[in-house]
Amino acid sequence: MKDGKTARLRIIGENPFLLQGQEGWKLKSAQQAFGEARKSWLDIITSFETNWSIIPYATEGWAKAVFPDDPDAVAKLWDAIFKACRVDASVSDPLEAWKTHNAHLHERLTFLDGKRYSALHFKSKETDLTVGLADGHAWGGGGGQTLQGVFSNPNIPTEEVFTTPHAFKVDGYARSTKPLSYNGSMIEDIRVVFKEGRIVEAACSKGEDIFKSILDTDEGARRLGEVALVPHSSPISSSGILFFETLFDENAASHIALGQSYRKCLHDSEGLDGEALLARGANASLVHVDWMIGDGDTDVDGINQDGTSEPVMRNGEWAV
Repeated sequence: MKDGKTARLRIIGENPFLLQGQEGWKLKSAQQAFGEARKSWLDIITSFETNWSIIPYATEGWAKAVFPDDPDAVAKLWDAIFKACRVDASVSDPLEAWKTHNAHLHERLTFLDGKRYSALHFKSKETDLTVGLADGHAWGGGGGQTLQGVFSNPNIPTEEVFTTPHAFKVDGYARSTKPLSYNGSMIEDIRVVFKEGRIVEAACSKGEDIFKSILDTDEGARRLGEVALVPHSSPISSSGILFFETLFDENAASHIALGQSYRKCLHDSEGLDGEALLARGANASLVHVDWMIGDGDTDVDGINQDGTSEPVMRNGEWAV
C-alpha cells in the first residue's frame, strides 16, 4: 500500500445474527486474531495514506435480519441502500449529489475545527458524558484527499463529522440508543461509566459477555478513539430502519468508538510515533468499535478552552 498504487475496498453484508449464542471467549479470541492480522492496514487507513472505502451489498442473511418474514426482503434492502447512498432513482446525478453532500459536511467540520473546543458534553435522559478532545485535534467528515493526493470517500453512506477524543479525559456515564451488531452477535442497551478516560463499569441487557470481551482486548479497548456528531434528522435515522450494520446505524445518531484513533484527525501528526501520539491523547488499540449514544433528546455543548460552554446540538439537531 505504501507505494500509493493500492486502494482498499471493503464490501460488507454479513448476517448480523450469524454468531449469535457463541461463547464470549471464542469471539474474543477471534477478535484478537483479527486485530493482529489487520494492524498493518489499519495503521495505513487511519492515517489516510491511501484511498479506501466501505460499501454495502444486500445479502439474503442481512436482508432477512432487517426485514424478517418479508418475501421481498432483499429487494427492500437494496432500495434502502440505494436511497441512503444517494444513488436511487430520485437522484438524477449521484456524483453531483455526493459533491454537494461532502460540501455540507466540510462546512460543519471547518466550523468545528475553528472552534478548538477542549471537550464536548453530551446530555440526555440516559447520558451525561464529557468527552475531552485530543491536543491539536482535527475534525473529519465526508471525502477528502489522501496523503497520496487521491480523493477518497471512506464510508458510503456517511452523515457524520468526527474527531479524536483525549484517551485520558473522558468522564461520566452513557447509554446506547441503538443495538450494536458486532461480528455476528447483537449487543443491546450498553451502559458504561468512564473515569479519567477509561471504562470502569459496563453492563448490557444482551450480549454483555461479548461487549466485555471487546473491552478486554487490550488496554486501549476501554478508551475512546473517536467521537462523532450526527443530526437526529439524518436520512438514515429518518428512514426508521434499523440496519443492524454499523456502517449505516452509526450514521443515524451521534456516537463514540472504543479503541483505535484516526491519525488524520490530528493536526501536525506526521512523523509522530505511538508514544508521541498517546501524549497528545490519541488512543491505540487493536479494535475500533462504534456505538450510538445520540437521539432526539440529546444536547451537545462545546466546552471552550476557558471553561465556558456553548450549544452545538439541541434535541439531536445542529444548533450552530
